[in-house]
Amino acid sequence: MIVMKFGGSSVESAAAIERVRGIVDARIARRPIVVVSAMGKTTNRLLEIAHLAVNGKRDKAISNLLDLRDFHLRESGMERTIDEHFQELSELVKGLAILGELTPRSIDAISSFGERISSLIVANHFQHHGMRAVHVDSRKLIVTDKRHTQANPLYEETYARLARTIPPLASEHVVVMGGFIASTEEGTATTLGRGGSDFTASIVGAGIGAEEIQIWTDVDGMLTSDPTVFPGGHRVKVISFEEASELAYFGAKVLHPATVLPAVDKNIPVLILNSRNPDNEGTRIIADKVHSTNPIKSVACKKKIVVLNIRSTRMFMAHGFLRRIFEVFDRHEVPVDMISTSEVSVSLTVDSASHLPALLDELREFSEVRVDENQSIICIVGENIRDTPGVAARLFHALGPINVRMVSQGASALNFGIVVAFDDLPEAVRRIHEEFFSELDPAVFVGNHEAIHA
Repeated sequence: MIVMKFGGSSVESAAAIERVRGIVDARIARRPIVVVSAMGKTTNRLLEIAHLAVNGKRDKAISNLLDLRDFHLRESGMERTIDEHFQELSELVKGLAILGELTPRSIDAISSFGERISSLIVANHFQHHGMRAVHVDSRKLIVTDKRHTQANPLYEETYARLARTIPPLASEHVVVMGGFIASTEEGTATTLGRGGSDFTASIVGAGIGAEEIQIWTDVDGMLTSDPTVFPGGHRVKVISFEEASELAYFGAKVLHPATVLPAVDKNIPVLILNSRNPDNEGTRIIADKVHSTNPIKSVACKKKIVVLNIRSTRMFMAHGFLRRIFEVFDRHEVPVDMISTSEVSVSLTVDSASHLPALLDELREFSEVRVDENQSIICIVGENIRDTPGVAARLFHALGPINVRMVSQGASALNFGIVVAFDDLPEAVRRIHEEFFSELDPAVFVGNHEAIHA
């Protein structure tokens, strides 16, 4: 058995779903289990509708909901199924408008509809074209805790349900499931966080002992750079789980950061493939270390992050400064990506400034805080970067006149991170590529056959 996950762009229309059917049909002998995301940008649209409803714009919310219904009906032709789901959605939106409050539980309830509907549409499309397909509601199999919008799977119960349900069905049918969605033990809808369909695929693969987990997206695999930052990157043919996880965490959008965890636990390879170019071999992610003559495998970026510079001369030579800082971050549930410290100052990065005012007020009770917005993290990732002489020297030489605001050597020995101004990001990544990827190990990379000076 293999698990095949198709993202929103791969199921965004009837034509896209027909492409998916062809891809699945070509692998029918491998007993595929298909996991799908919501169609296109459906989840974003559902959340926008929810916010309109709670902010007193009920009529606009209902109008947008009708537009979304028409889109799904047009691309599927499943009038009865679509009407049933959107009637339920309409009641939910009206309830939100009355309450005027959007709780995590109600966010999960409304955002779950995208995958619930798309998986039914894909299963119906397969059946209509002669494929023996069956739909399975992921909420019946993926069991989580009650942490709405970012629920954690209860693996023992989830794996037991998957092992009991999926293999018998997959022996005769193509099983189609919605990604991202799950439920508590009591049956209340939860979600696994944005991008959680990848996570679903990995959980399903681990639960049934799949031989392979395929993540089908709209790019040819993992690249040596984000193409929206620098379009001259190269495809990575093979990479380790640890490297892929670092890249995903630091911004590589083709893979959800949590995806590799169940796969690593069960030692199941993960492939990143392109539904618009299915003959491309993509990227293979494996448990073993992947040695390469290139010291780094890829460059990940996080755009428009915020750097907080925290300083307190009162804490000079005093223990407990870091503890006090991180107690504040813990109370406000603000995660930190990078950190650099000295005796009386700490610099760290966070994803967004939107939730910082209360946190900053508390930090300023015992320290001075300077906030630098519009910064970016660049993270170079590769096996044993820390133990390879000269990597840091080459990096800083390549950056030349670009000002580096912060430096962090990853404790994992797999990454080296720097912070630069957002406006400097494209030029910095171009320079790094020119330095580290002018020659490629053919066992690990496929060149883009374009000049590196984009």
